[in-house]
Amino acid sequence: MNIHQLSVIHEERQDRLSLKLNTQDGHEFRFWLTRRMAIRLVPALEHSIERLEAAQPGVAAADESAQKMLTELKRDAFLQTANFSTPYSSEPQTLPLGDQPMLVTDAQLNLQADGCLQITFQEKRDEGTQSCLLNLKAPLVHGMIHLVRQAMQKADWGITPATKDQIAD
Repeated sequence: MNIHQLSVIHEERQDRLSLKLNTQDGHEFRFWLTRRMAIRLVPALEHSIERLEAAQPGVAAADESAQKMLTELKRDAFLQTANFSTPYSSEPQTLPLGDQPMLVTDAQLNLQADGCLQITFQEKRDEGTQSCLLNLKAPLVHGMIHLVRQAMQKADWGITPATKDQIAD
């Protein structure tokens, strides 16, 4: 799956974040992130991107503060070159998950040997579980974090995302 664009916006009527991804081959994946899921997902993504950046060949981060600094430098470099002004194209040829966005009730993050972050979004329902597997390279993870944080601010939920230490609660 070659991701072409990401979009994260606060849907006021639903009071949720709408996360959309479209691919270069015309597929669109739609997800709902609740307030609770968003405040737990962001720090987990941030922790994962720190580990992902530190695992790149030729990178040696001596300690956690060096890892954070490296990640911030990479994020800043990405944000300077990223194109956030092109409108999201919502004319997909196919919707693999269906017309309605998948309500993310669980997310698992795994670092891959190829330098990607594998994200598995799941929706657990009475009828069973639906899931979607995404493999994101570091720049897309930085972009997703940035867009989710922006949407959370616009949502005016009066919160900041939990720190990675609070996720275990």
